[in-house]
Amino acid sequence: MGIKKVSIIGLGALGILFGNHFVKRLPKGDVRIIADRYRIEKYKREHVYCNGEPCDFHYVTPEEPCEPADLLIFTVKYEGLHDAIQAVRHHVGKDTIILSALNGITSEGIIGQVYGLDKILYSVAQGMDAVKVGNKLTYDHMGMLCFGDQKPGIISEEAKSVAAFFDKIDFPYEIDTDMNKRLWGKFMLNVGVNQTVAVYKSNYGEIQREGAARETMIAAMREVITLSEYEGINLTEADLNYWLSVLATLSPEGKPSMAQDLEARRHSEVALFAGAVLYMGNKHRVPTPINKQLFDTIKSIENTY
Repeated sequence: MGIKKVSIIGLGALGILFGNHFVKRLPKGDVRIIADRYRIEKYKREHVYCNGEPCDFHYVTPEEPCEPADLLIFTVKYEGLHDAIQAVRHHVGKDTIILSALNGITSEGIIGQVYGLDKILYSVAQGMDAVKVGNKLTYDHMGMLCFGDQKPGIISEEAKSVAAFFDKIDFPYEIDTDMNKRLWGKFMLNVGVNQTVAVYKSNYGEIQREGAARETMIAAMREVITLSEYEGINLTEADLNYWLSVLATLSPEGKPSMAQDLEARRHSEVALFAGAVLYMGNKHRVPTPINKQLFDTIKSIENTY
């Protein structure tokens, strides 16, 4: 049968980026953006733009009965995950494959508790330099989705099906047979990049060149490497260098969502990053002073709202 119908929940940077790519290559009704009535009215009234072009999205409310999706993609912020899980119930059938592009290392397990881990392929979005301001998204590099099975060393039929679909629509991807390590690697990158750029009120360019910001970023990432050993993941300096090479491909003028959140006086996902590092540090009695400093600084900024 193959993948034909795709549903996306969460119209942030990744939701717009993925959705815009899909609607240009698939029948409009086969790409469904799930949102509540209020958001849909706003999207239709103000439009949603990707690199200056209006996006021609097909919106559906969570209440609308529909044919289950072949592929369901979560692109919400973490704080919206539990509501999103309930909102997609009409889109999940017995053969639905679920991808979560959320930051952090916990969303797959949370979704799997409701719909079954057998439906989920672990995934990581990487290499994007998208910036979303209001209803307008701009990017230079689309990046890719890296996905694979929870169990290492295999490529399931579900993974092959998603790969065949992405080949068909020319969507950049990579299959990884050790997704736990990939998820932790992206987590390490987020811990370093997102928080440092937010605290230094800068952009990717600031941490791509030598200086205090880059030193802070790398120190925060090395704290994740230490914790990964206690968690059985065993990240290394080679993994650090890989993710630094991914960072080097991004537009210097771009910035991660956390920096955009603080600029807009929104609460950030610091609990997913430094918060998680501090929790694991306490659990394993491992000091994490750089992440403690980043956490405290970001919280102090948020407390001024």
